[in-house]
Amino acid sequence: MPRPDGFQQEIDTIIRTNGHGYVRVFQFDYERRALLLEPLGLSMQERKLEPEQAIRLLCKLLQQAWLVPSGVDQTMNAQEYKAQTLAQLISELWVKLERPCSEEIIAQALEFASRRIDAFDRERCVVVHGDPHPANALQVLTPRAGTEAGYVFVDPESFLCEPEYDLGVVMRDWNEELLAAADPLPLAHQYCKLLARESGLEEAAIWEWGFIERVSTGLYICAYGSREHGQPFFNTAQRLLG
Repeated sequence: MPRPDGFQQEIDTIIRTNGHGYVRVFQFDYERRALLLEPLGLSMQERKLEPEQAIRLLCKLLQQAWLVPSGVDQTMNAQEYKAQTLAQLISELWVKLERPCSEEIIAQALEFASRRIDAFDRERCVVVHGDPHPANALQVLTPRAGTEAGYVFVDPESFLCEPEYDLGVVMRDWNEELLAAADPLPLAHQYCKLLARESGLEEAAIWEWGFIERVSTGLYICAYGSREHGQPFFNTAQRLLG
């Protein structure tokens, strides 16, 4: 369902993509918050793709999605940078939720956020999807230009950030596989190396965004009343400290 606070931005982004990497919109109504989209199939998550296969497809899809031009009202400065806002969220929620995970995890996430803030470069920012996990990539039923990956994205958050941010979101989503591994650290680095190789982007930045996202997502889920679902993010982050 479209988010109440971001419906117009979501529609504007999808329209600007003209179907390249994103679902095609047939009709929309801002006032009714209604969308008529092209028919799509199952998501990558529903098809239960192996992590390596999903990573390759998501990278291919993201490289098309990042080509979308920014909107006239989309701006970015250091204070609005995602690393800055996530650092604030992590610090505030950890205290508000009465420290639901170790201080060690929080310290590492904040250190990585500080590194991403120091590396801020407005010229490298693209319109990121913002939440490109496998459930937001749906199979195309009728092949067309812009769908060479066989999937398209839905539900973009669409803000300006360095492209490694989107890949960090992809990194955060394999808790089950990582926790099942005897030693999750080499497996996580394997995923990260694959993301860097397939995208041509910086491995260290992807790793840092992935850790930040893992911790912030766990806190966010806990804040909405589901500590049971937030805990795997913390457990994974703890085991990835090395």
